[in-house]
Amino acid sequence: MAAVGKRERRWLWIAAIPMALLALSCIYPIVFAINNALKTSKGYILDRFGMVTDPTVQNFADAWGRARFSEYFVNSVLVTAGAVGLLLLLSSLVGFALAMLRFPFRRLVFVAILGALMIPIQVVLVPFYRTVEGLGLLNTRVGLVLAYTAFFLPFSIYLMTAFYRGLPRELLEAARMDGARFLEVWWHVMLPLGRPALLTLGILNTLYCWNDVLISLLVLQDRRTLMVGIAALRGEYTTNVPLLAAGIVLAAAPIVLVYLVFQRRIVGGISVGAVKG
Repeated sequence: MAAVGKRERRWLWIAAIPMALLALSCIYPIVFAINNALKTSKGYILDRFGMVTDPTVQNFADAWGRARFSEYFVNSVLVTAGAVGLLLLLSSLVGFALAMLRFPFRRLVFVAILGALMIPIQVVLVPFYRTVEGLGLLNTRVGLVLAYTAFFLPFSIYLMTAFYRGLPRELLEAARMDGARFLEVWWHVMLPLGRPALLTLGILNTLYCWNDVLISLLVLQDRRTLMVGIAALRGEYTTNVPLLAAGIVLAAAPIVLVYLVFQRRIVGGISVGAVKG
C-alpha cells in the first residue's frame, strides 16, 4: 500500500509540472501588462521586458481620459446587463421547453441549436450588418443587446437544456396534477431549481459580452463600448505601449474580479453539459 501511495504521489508531481507551466503561461500576460503599464514610454523603449524601476500611474490617468473611460464604461455596463438578462430569460424558457415538454420536432430543434454553435461569427457578419442596418438598430444600445442575444443564445439554451434534463420529470408531472400551467411550473419550480446554472450562465455571458470587440465595433460605431475604446488607443503608425497596457488593465479589472469571485461557479457550469447532457 505504501508503494502504491508513493507511486501515485510521483505521478501527481509529474502531472503538476505541465500544469504549472500552463498556469505560468496564463499569468505572464497579466504580469507583463501591469508591469508595462507602470513604465514611462522611455522606460519601455529602453527595457521592454524588464521589471519597472521607476513606476508611474500617469498612464492610467491618460488612458482614462483618452479612452473616454467613464462614458464607454457606462455603455458596456448597460449593454452587458441588458444582453445577459435577456439571455437568461430566453434560455431558461427554451431550455425548460426542450428538456421537459413533449412537442413535435423537439429533437430537431435542439439539433438545429447545436448546429448554430458550430457557425463562426465571421461567416455571418455581412448579412448580420445588413439586417441591423435595415432594422434601424445601427448605433443603438438596443441593437447591440439584440445582437449579443442572437449570437450567444445557442450556447445558453444548450447549457440550460442540459441542466433541466438532469432534474426529475416527476416535478413537472406533480405540478401539473396540482393544476399549475406550464409557465407557472417554470416560474415556481424550474426557475428556483435552475439558479445555480443561471448564475453560471450569467457569469459566462458577462465575460463574453464585456470582452467583445468585433460585434460592438459593427453595431455601435459612434457610441463605443469600453473594449472598443481601449483598442482605439493603438496608434496608426506607432503605439504607446504603456498607455495601451494601462487601458487594458483598467478595462480588464472589473471582469477579472468577477471571475475570481465566481470561478468555481464557472467551472461547475461548464461541466453541467458533460455530466447531465
